[in-house]
Amino acid sequence: MDVNDLLAEAYGRLPDLVDSAVEGLRPEQLRQPPAPGANTVGWLVWHLTRIQDSGVADLLGAEQVWVSGDWAGRCGLTADPNDTGFGYTAEQVLAVRPESGRALVDYHRAVAERTGAYLRGLRPADLDRVVDENWDPPVTVGVRLVSLLEDDLQHAGQAAYARGLIERG
Repeated sequence: MDVNDLLAEAYGRLPDLVDSAVEGLRPEQLRQPPAPGANTVGWLVWHLTRIQDSGVADLLGAEQVWVSGDWAGRCGLTADPNDTGFGYTAEQVLAVRPESGRALVDYHRAVAERTGAYLRGLRPADLDRVVDENWDPPVTVGVRLVSLLEDDLQHAGQAAYARGLIERG
């Protein structure tokens, strides 16, 4: 297996995780924290998608999917490309108000399609390109892709767990 296939396989698992986290949940359940101050399923899925969208757009030197179309409006937000949810307070988490699970799934699928196309076009040497010299060692494309994936997988698991708590409510 080459590295493109490996990365595509790993990233390709995320859309199904997103689908299963939100499938069948009503909008109010997407917005309901499983405990006071906890992250909602909707916020977790929105945030993991924003992280991938922002990170891959940066690697591509392209505009984020978030600012093209009405993705922000469908989540009750503005299309600020700098807003990925990092450092959100409990109140800010509650301000992420997806209109439906479909809105989150559609946004994630649009991001996943672009990520997949990017991964299929990578050459092995591309993975060694330095994208952030503020770290020691500097961050390469390969390291950034692994970091984005790790963050997304953690949040997908958290969303599944939060869903279980809400359904048991």
